Amino acid sequence: MDFDLTDDQRLLTDSVNRLLGDQYTFEKRKAFQKAPEGWSTTLWAQYAELGLLGLPFAEEFGGFGGGAVDVMLLMQAFGRHLVLEPYLATVVLGGTAIKLAGSAEQQGDILPGVAEGSTKLAFAHYERQSRYDIADVLTTAKANDGGYVLEGAKSVVLHGDSADKLIVSARTSGGRDDAGGISLFLVDGGAEGLARRGYTLRDGSRAAEISLSGVKVSKDNLLGQVDNALPVIERVVEAGIAATSAEVIGTMETMQAMTLDYLKTRVQFGKPIGENQALQHRAAEMLVAMEQGRSMAMLAAMMVDEPDAAERQRNISMAKVGVGQSGRFVSQNAVQLHGGIGMTEEYAVGHFFRRVMVIEHMFGDTAYHLDKLSAQVN
Repeated sequence: MDFDLTDDQRLLTDSVNRLLGDQYTFEKRKAFQKAPEGWSTTLWAQYAELGLLGLPFAEEFGGFGGGAVDVMLLMQAFGRHLVLEPYLATVVLGGTAIKLAGSAEQQGDILPGVAEGSTKLAFAHYERQSRYDIADVLTTAKANDGGYVLEGAKSVVLHGDSADKLIVSARTSGGRDDAGGISLFLVDGGAEGLARRGYTLRDGSRAAEISLSGVKVSKDNLLGQVDNALPVIERVVEAGIAATSAEVIGTMETMQAMTLDYLKTRVQFGKPIGENQALQHRAAEMLVAMEQGRSMAMLAAMMVDEPDAAERQRNISMAKVGVGQSGRFVSQNAVQLHGGIGMTEEYAVGHFFRRVMVIEHMFGDTAYHLDKLSAQVN
């Protein structure tokens, strides 16, 4: 794949970098966290005006017809500033599910609202007992009066507390770990019988616990085929891995720059600590790790639309492992090279560290994907 940016991609990155450079300082981010939503509704509207919320959607649905590389560039910019808004939950996860499983009518009903910023989505799939096993679903959907009744619970639903519509996985047949028998449903955020408990994750982003008790949905709210949602869920998770991998690259870029600046300005025993050769070597190792991670994030972006499922899954797991290892190395060293100030709430580098650690545990951690890869070898 040619990673030379097109004119449109350069314009996109320049526009986003200007917006975030002006509006997303570390102090302003703290203020956004204190808002009722936990993020900035004003900036969300600006994302819509710039076309960012419709970036990966077809023009007929109010989008720009962008691809995985465009999303990669955007998420990388978001990572540099620790953006809090629900772009991952709404556009990447929810939008991918609608694109892959939604009928033309469903896409026409939902995607234009996403693109204009009036509809926020959340992907409610993981459950407490499932850990990273995406086939482990206990929530049920039973046919009733021409529709379905949903019973169960979902855990750590990213931005599930503010979503207008939830994309909920439920078992319509089969046993707990069966690959078949899972279906996807569109559920209104205010549906009767649906309860949400929102909370803040360790990195400052938002999530929610969702409970469903006798939630009724019509057949029109079924996304895709009955009993055959697992391939769609896999693709949604893979899109999430590719997007968050790019976000980690952005966070590493900022941590690397902050660390180099600190090494040049922190004076100890009459000279900048950056003159210490051991610290210079450590900074060089951080740069190498970051560039290795960048290559793996590019691989993930290349693989998102790969038609061969086995090839796609293998490479995205490789990317998840590579970015996870690079992100951990750069984050830990950035905090260590900052000394005591790196651990304080008032200094930004620790917040970048937390975001990288939260991302490492999204969609399967490094150990989980290493196990997947080793199983394929054996």
